[in-house]
Amino acid sequence: QVQLVESGGGLVQTGGSLRLSCTASGLTFSSYSMGWFRQAPGKEREFVSAITRTSGSTSYADSVKGRFTITRDNAKNTVYLQMNTLKPEDTAVYYCTAAPIGYGLRFSSSYNYWGQGTQVTVSS
Repeated sequence: QVQLVESGGGLVQTGGSLRLSCTASGLTFSSYSMGWFRQAPGKEREFVSAITRTSGSTSYADSVKGRFTITRDNAKNTVYLQMNTLKPEDTAVYYCTAAPIGYGLRFSSSYNYWGQGTQVTVSS
């Protein structure tokens, strides 16, 4: 059974930082590209960032580029999202997700597995 478990969310002030972690089990982690999506209240789920299987390529939504950094540790089956200079508009539930492919990673349909999500709240 595949599980993706996110952690690291919380409440932070504008300009602060958080690091999200997502640990995977039940799959060959190094064979999957990993992504982060988020969903704010009343809005659709949107792409945040993705990293390919061998960390050869990363991608970011324009809204987070330069502030967020995605990395992975295949030895620990874990993907991270370092979030700096947080803004109130970053407030959302953040979801970790896994894809068996290395392209089309901005689209939720590319992903097979999803975590339960972790809440990030940025206060103004």
